[in-house]
Amino acid sequence: MPPSERVLLWWNKIGYGLGDIYGGGSGVVVSFYYLIFLTDIVRLPPALAGTVILISKIYDSITDPFEGLIADRTRTSLGRRRPYLLAGIPLIFLSFFALFYPYASASVTVRFAAVLLSYLFFSTVLSIVMLNYNALHAEITLDYNERAALSSVRIFFSTLSSIFSALLPMEIVKAFADVRAGYIAMGLAFGAFFALPFIATVAAVRERPEFQRPPRPFDWRLAFVEPFRNRTFLYTLAMYLFAFVAIDTVSTIVAYFVKYYLKRGPELSFVNGTLLVAQVFSLPFYVAFSRRLGKVKGYILGLAIWATTMFFSWFIGPASPSWAMYVFAAVVGLGTGGVVVMIYAIFPDIPDVDELRTGERREAIYSALVTFVRKLSSAFAIFAVSNVLGWAGYVPPLQETVEGVTRLIEQPQSETFLFVLRLMFLGLPVVFLSLALFFALRFPLTPQLHRRLRMVLEQQRTGQPIDEVEKQQLSSLLFGG
Repeated sequence: MPPSERVLLWWNKIGYGLGDIYGGGSGVVVSFYYLIFLTDIVRLPPALAGTVILISKIYDSITDPFEGLIADRTRTSLGRRRPYLLAGIPLIFLSFFALFYPYASASVTVRFAAVLLSYLFFSTVLSIVMLNYNALHAEITLDYNERAALSSVRIFFSTLSSIFSALLPMEIVKAFADVRAGYIAMGLAFGAFFALPFIATVAAVRERPEFQRPPRPFDWRLAFVEPFRNRTFLYTLAMYLFAFVAIDTVSTIVAYFVKYYLKRGPELSFVNGTLLVAQVFSLPFYVAFSRRLGKVKGYILGLAIWATTMFFSWFIGPASPSWAMYVFAAVVGLGTGGVVVMIYAIFPDIPDVDELRTGERREAIYSALVTFVRKLSSAFAIFAVSNVLGWAGYVPPLQETVEGVTRLIEQPQSETFLFVLRLMFLGLPVVFLSLALFFALRFPLTPQLHRRLRMVLEQQRTGQPIDEVEKQQLSSLLFGG
């Protein structure tokens, strides 16, 4: 049986999927709780808190492509990817603990510097570990539908982790009389939760020997320019970028929306959990749907459900029955489930298109370029959101310390702030999802073209005679001329 036809065992799928406990869960904790942690606990002004994230993402945007290049050119007895996952285990734990440490210097400048260094440390570890983890997806299997199935396994664990990460952080914090001690305990607990699953990932996954041949001499144009001439990559990048910026902005705003507009702050974790549970239940449907009609159509269906539902947020208010908030969250979860699982199933097909023209496997550089563009755009989006919140008049809670125990005292918000908050919560995701839909409707790689592509690549890898006319047609359709 040729390597491209190897069947994955259940242990391979589960072992790989466990690694996305970190990728999915850490993103949820940071998206839902980090900005409000900086403004309410570390006591940074909203604009300064947004600046921390912006600087970190600019840093990532510079370093990520080079990290991907180094990973693709790594050759060890463990392969190209697993050494980075193994080294990441202790670093994940340490970086997440540092990220949520409640720095308490009297100087705003010192607190800002400490938070910035912690975020840079966390972001570096996350980038190196996850770009190698994502690159493995394209190597484990080369089958179009099997990649969708593998994507559903990793997204299952990612979403399961996201549920815990939405529900438990604030429950851990609230279990302590001192809110600062609560955040320290939460950072330690979730640092271990995110780090330890990579032991199973490293043990269960084996890299493909045919992808370990020595790399060509470094060519900066091939590494950093050629991918942006790949039409399939550019459209995938746009679909990912706009959808996940929508996720980032909603995740950032939802804590303020539930806490200050709906006045149901104690229910925030359960609202987030409802969305993520619905997302988990949607995964088998989208995998089955994609097998019949293709991954992109599954992605478009998820977009449509999500965007349509966001309009109903305008009609949910403090006087609405509690069930309305949970139904809204559940239906949004049904939409985001399709978007997330399908875009992660599409990513592994991109290095196949690249290999057609370059003859190399460059999973990590593509993963790094995607991460680079997403982080940069997400940083600007969150920076803009944080500044708009400050401009609209956000009033952070007061801190009261009695006998060494710190508590928060909520402050009333203005009508202007609440109106701007509602407008952003509805409008921003709809705009971004509309842009994602534009590119999805024009995506060139169909299941039929991928089958043709696999046949040519198999011939190319094994030295068989290649149909040059077929190769040129595929290159024109998928690569862009």
